Amino acid sequence: MSKIRGQGPSSPYDTDTRYSVKRGAGWDGYKVHFTETCEPDAPHLITNVVTTDATVPDAEITAPVHHALAARGLLPGIHLVDSGYTSAALLVAAAEQDIELMGPVFADTTAQGRAGDGLGQDAFTIDWPARTVTCPRGQRSVSWSAQRKPTGTEIIRVHFAKTDCDACPVRARCTSATNHQYGRSLTLLTQPQQQALDQRRRQQETDEWRAAYGTRAGVEGTISQAVRVTRTRTTPYRGLHKTHLGHVLIATGLNLHRLNAWWTETPIGTTHISRFARLGLELAA
Repeated sequence: MSKIRGQGPSSPYDTDTRYSVKRGAGWDGYKVHFTETCEPDAPHLITNVVTTDATVPDAEITAPVHHALAARGLLPGIHLVDSGYTSAALLVAAAEQDIELMGPVFADTTAQGRAGDGLGQDAFTIDWPARTVTCPRGQRSVSWSAQRKPTGTEIIRVHFAKTDCDACPVRARCTSATNHQYGRSLTLLTQPQQQALDQRRRQQETDEWRAAYGTRAGVEGTISQAVRVTRTRTTPYRGLHKTHLGHVLIATGLNLHRLNAWWTETPIGTTHISRFARLGLELAA
């Protein structure tokens, strides 16, 4: 019998666990989220640990992590995260706490944005005070309405006149709308969120941003170390609270190990390579 993601307890032995699937791999249990420092001239220490059931989205963890760090005076100026921990709303919320939430956001997912020569949303110019949008051919929108998604997210729907779009020489690259009143339509977020999203999309395409973001890969080493050295994925505890305690103890042990390495000037190990991968490298040489 196949399991369904997130529907009630997934084990009779631990009713706090849930079943989830990520990148095609399914598991019963929990997720652990580590936050660590990454200054080049100091030991890299884990400063926060969050444990949730396996179904909780990563994006729901970002704000609680910042709240926990703020309570201990440990808020970072830059917080490096992967795309699962970012959204337009989270970028804005982090900036309000003087944090640069540095992680990639998803690209324009509209049909035009995905098309190689399509006119995506970034090709349009938004005039927020005037509540109008101008298309690449110079036509202005004829409709601007504030709405709300079923999830509660505030959005703005913008429409262009059907007559303008029907006569446009680049219509095929812009819209396939069959609406009798409007042509191309856009869905915008609120001004702070839309501007933060657009800015991040531009930034993440630059070599400078990518080079700075490369530091985030270090946390993968932390996760790998936790898995290889400790029982992070197979804690002997049952229940969310006890499992979280186990994760905190694991983080404490890793910190002690790292402090000892720092004090004894033990160099940081190189990236772990499996025996099979090493064999391939040897054969290639």
